[in-house]
Amino acid sequence: MSLLATLPSTDSYRKVGAGALPSAFAVSELATASFATVGQQMTRLMQALNLSTKEPEVIVDHRLASLWFGYSFKPDGWDMPSLWDAVAGDYKASDGWIRLHTNLPRHREAALKVLGTPPERAAVTNAVKSWAIADLETTVVAEGGVAAAMRSRAEWLEHPQGRAVSRDPLIGWQGPRYVKLRDRPQATAERPLAGLRVLDLTRVLAGPVSTRTLAGFGAEVLRIDPPDWDEPGVIPDISLGKHCTYLNLKAEDGLKRLQELMSQADVFVHGYRPGALDALGLTRAKRDELAPNRIEVTLDAYGWQGPWSTRRGFDSLVQMSAGIAHTGMGWAQADKPTPLPVQALDHATGYLMAAAVLSALSEAASGNSIMHAHLSLARTAELLAVLGKDDAEAAPINPTSKDYNAEPEASGWGPGHRLNPALQVGEASMRWDLPASKLGTSKPVWPFTAS
Repeated sequence: MSLLATLPSTDSYRKVGAGALPSAFAVSELATASFATVGQQMTRLMQALNLSTKEPEVIVDHRLASLWFGYSFKPDGWDMPSLWDAVAGDYKASDGWIRLHTNLPRHREAALKVLGTPPERAAVTNAVKSWAIADLETTVVAEGGVAAAMRSRAEWLEHPQGRAVSRDPLIGWQGPRYVKLRDRPQATAERPLAGLRVLDLTRVLAGPVSTRTLAGFGAEVLRIDPPDWDEPGVIPDISLGKHCTYLNLKAEDGLKRLQELMSQADVFVHGYRPGALDALGLTRAKRDELAPNRIEVTLDAYGWQGPWSTRRGFDSLVQMSAGIAHTGMGWAQADKPTPLPVQALDHATGYLMAAAVLSALSEAASGNSIMHAHLSLARTAELLAVLGKDDAEAAPINPTSKDYNAEPEASGWGPGHRLNPALQVGEASMRWDLPASKLGTSKPVWPFTAS
């Protein structure tokens, strides 16, 4: 069995383009390697499906790959909402820095309850000053919020969760079983994933990046969110190529409909923490019963073992926990946490998730057993920490009009332009059949009913 386990060697793809995102870490190198991993696994799948008579060449545009790690969509004549809530950010406590993530109302309420302040940045700043970072982090998390104290790399590697993550594989494969892939006569060398049904139960940002990537090669992606859910700062970026619907999974009819959709899906991608699907009655055994031939890939924030394996988290928080923001502060000679220039942990994990889907599909197409893939932002952080820079003096990468497709995209919010694709695999180049759409604009049915 040869399921994906690590990044591809540099001689397995052709890199074009130059430059680097400014950082203490090899962010642009990680971007290129992440795209190359998708390309490598796509070549395996295309050959396993007999879509190509020879091994397709993988070409990664280093510059564009770096830019895709940021926003891929540039509005024309309008502005996307801010990604961050007014309270979210880094705060100086009595013994260091802590980050509060308050984009979701329940997370904001938890932090404000602990601090005893109104939702005003000045009041929160003043209240945090009297707390020790470890105490505030623990208390906010216990209240149902999300926060992360800034730790150095050394502190993280000595932390129980840091030690646990360091023992995790980059991609954990579990539960070997044999599956029979559904025939997809639509698949071609130009659109190798045409007809592939991908059920997407993920939130910002890694999971949606993975399914956006699959859609770029022709997959039919159906994203499901709770009624009235929205992530206005990112949805125009990551709903590209997808059908988006609402389902209330806490209601009997909503859960039943999800089960029907899952039974017809080829791929199930989700970002539920350990035990969350079980609470919905969707245990591993139940999922196997509903969709015995599915490919399943999932992620969490802090890893799948250790004391924080069920902790909520986001890219910006993992950067604080894992020593990335602390290292960046020293590199930039700054007096405050200095994160990566982009949410690289999210993006890299997303492309690795997409590559894991392709890897499992390849194995199944070859008659081999497959397993469920588990990834985490924290484990991707460890990959970034050891990745070397190709050129420390590379010119900084900043987007220009030439980086964007000249054809406008009619998104659900207004017109704009999308970055040109960064990956070419033989005859297959990434393109999306649907513009980015608002959540809840599709019905909870598979867009195409071909069997």
